[in-house]
Amino acid sequence: MASSLINAVLFVTFIAMVTASDPDIITDFVSPANLTKIDGDFFTFTSLRGFFDSDYPPNFKVTKAGMAEFPALNGQSVSFAVLEYPVGTINPPHIHPRSAELLFVVDGSLEVGFVDTTNKLFTQTLQLGDMFVFPKGLVHYQSNADSKNPATAISAFGSANAGTVSVPTTVFATGIDDNILAKAFKTDVATIQKLRAGLAVKA
Repeated sequence: MASSLINAVLFVTFIAMVTASDPDIITDFVSPANLTKIDGDFFTFTSLRGFFDSDYPPNFKVTKAGMAEFPALNGQSVSFAVLEYPVGTINPPHIHPRSAELLFVVDGSLEVGFVDTTNKLFTQTLQLGDMFVFPKGLVHYQSNADSKNPATAISAFGSANAGTVSVPTTVFATGIDDNILAKAFKTDVATIQKLRAGLAVKA
């Protein structure tokens, strides 16, 4: 009995390890089926050229270099994002289901935090040059609390497609019944509808 239990635990652990990151590839790289010529251009991402010469946007903005934007990342278990935080803006609570996130502050300062599976909140104030890791799959956020200066950070991910699940959008803007949400949050339907209205896309 004990041997069977140990074997079962080892099997589950092995499966978890195998599925814990992007699948390994058996070629040097993965090229799209419709691409007939591979040269240095395929491995080059140019969408951030001039990025640091431009002004900050009016709202929080993420510029991604993931598999969708940069197909050469397919199979490489890595991706990248540049995050811009004008004064007083936030990156709302969200998760990345397929990767941890390593955030590096390159301008300004940020208030950051994540919540672990015991509901413990870990927070930090990051200054220029600081790094912070958000563990894989945990709810986290960033905020520029500075009333005068914008901030910029660069995030690295251990997946070509880390995925992003926004907590506010997922909960309040996907059609979950108002009554279910009102019961879950111990409030009333009117409050839920107000939250939904606040997340509606502005025309």
